[in-house]
Amino acid sequence: MIHPSLFLRRALQADAVFSGVAALMFVLGAGLLASLTHLPEAFLRETGFVLVTYAALVGYLGTRGMMSSNAVKAVIAINAAWAIASIVLLLSGWGSPTLFGQALIVMQTIAVGVFAELQFIGLRRSAGERSAH
Repeated sequence: MIHPSLFLRRALQADAVFSGVAALMFVLGAGLLASLTHLPEAFLRETGFVLVTYAALVGYLGTRGMMSSNAVKAVIAINAAWAIASIVLLLSGWGSPTLFGQALIVMQTIAVGVFAELQFIGLRRSAGERSAH
């Protein structure tokens, strides 16, 4: 267990807010987004439902006064995997997203990568604050 630095807690909270907004956008606006991006509506909606759970868990973690470093590492790994999967999605030729769809994927890939990096920095800053418990 670690005492998270304020930097780490804020990075987790920002990730939760960003993910929560994206979740709402994907769940409630899947039809509109599908027409704008040419990505399948079901894919967008299901992505949104995954993000609902992710945002809730990361948001909860970001409010803890003590947290498991393994939980933070898992969040970082999930963000890194999400960014890689997004790049693979673009390069694979799966679907035929519009220019707007491609830009949306690239922007969220960058954001997710930034969150992973900020959380990694925050975890390192918290490493010196380990609890003996």
